[in-house]
Amino acid sequence: MTPAPLRFITCGSVDDGKSTLIGRLLHDCGRVPEDQWQSLERDSLRLGSVPGGAPDFALLLDGLQAEREQGITIDCAYRYFSTPRRRFIVADAPGHEQYTRNMATGASTADAAVVLVDARKGIVVQTRRHARIIGLLGVRDVVLAVNKMDLVDWGQAAFDAVAAEFASLAGVLGIPRVASIPISALNGDNVARRSGACRWYTGPSLLEHLEGITGDACRADGAFRLPIQHVIRDGQDFRGYGGRIVGAPMRKGDRVRLAPSGVESSVR
Repeated sequence: MTPAPLRFITCGSVDDGKSTLIGRLLHDCGRVPEDQWQSLERDSLRLGSVPGGAPDFALLLDGLQAEREQGITIDCAYRYFSTPRRRFIVADAPGHEQYTRNMATGASTADAAVVLVDARKGIVVQTRRHARIIGLLGVRDVVLAVNKMDLVDWGQAAFDAVAAEFASLAGVLGIPRVASIPISALNGDNVARRSGACRWYTGPSLLEHLEGITGDACRADGAFRLPIQHVIRDGQDFRGYGGRIVGAPMRKGDRVRLAPSGVESSVR
């Protein structure tokens, strides 16, 4: 039986390789049409950040002109792809602090999250911020993708240090399932397929792990959720909050609780 489509988000600090990772996944799954690939090759020579004009897979995701000019992700970009085993909907979240609310929007409907960390820098403030948002929104399946391992010569000690620190953070945030995978998004090592570049790692590739996520516990209680995505103002005397309902519907008289403050109110 084919599992249900998996919605997941890639998140983490700026320049840790989120857009490159998704671009590489799309390419390795054969989901980049020939005309788009030719356009990518041209844009990589003109705008890409990869030395020698090699394909800059991040350009497959960063479609806004400002994103391409600055080499950053600003808005959440959604992509659809599939393998013989599963279909996927992935949200590429921005890493910059000022666009954190866009990341929260993408995470609000995710069944799983891929948190990228640059192996050279380790876990930074924005990594922790994104992890906290993931925990708050009830995402229970997380993959820690320790990226750019080729730049630390695939050192196991560097990987183990990042994995241990994130495991401790996940425990504090109540994230129950974390899988740590060493990758090189640019080169494709352990992304869609297992790589011989990392002989000490014997686990699945990132894609293999995502194909096997059941999502059985994610929002399993079916309770009403409203992840807040924007503030609605109508003059000086009204402030409302907008978002998309997740889980069960609500009715007049139902009690609701704000997280993380715990303040309660009722539906009028």
